[in-house]
Amino acid sequence: MQSEIKVGQRFKFNILSDNPSEERQAVVTRVLSNGEEGLGPEVDFYFAYWVEAYEVPETEASTTLVFERGIDGNVYFDGRQVTITLLN
Repeated sequence: MQSEIKVGQRFKFNILSDNPSEERQAVVTRVLSNGEEGLGPEVDFYFAYWVEAYEVPETEASTTLVFERGIDGNVYFDGRQVTITLLN
């Protein structure tokens, strides 16, 4: 599965749960394959690729956000499913 998201692209995301979270925005810093992430081939059964991003507006303690694209077509953040909308 090829990534549609590119480095420098801005997107908004929302964590799906019973208690909906506030919509947040981030900018992509890296898009990595499982191998580039340092994982073995068995991970290919679960994840297609990884996206690293930083949240905007930036906070004082900048933290890298890591999203995983599952082979099921869903996107996950911190083990929770999220929706992502690409912005121009």
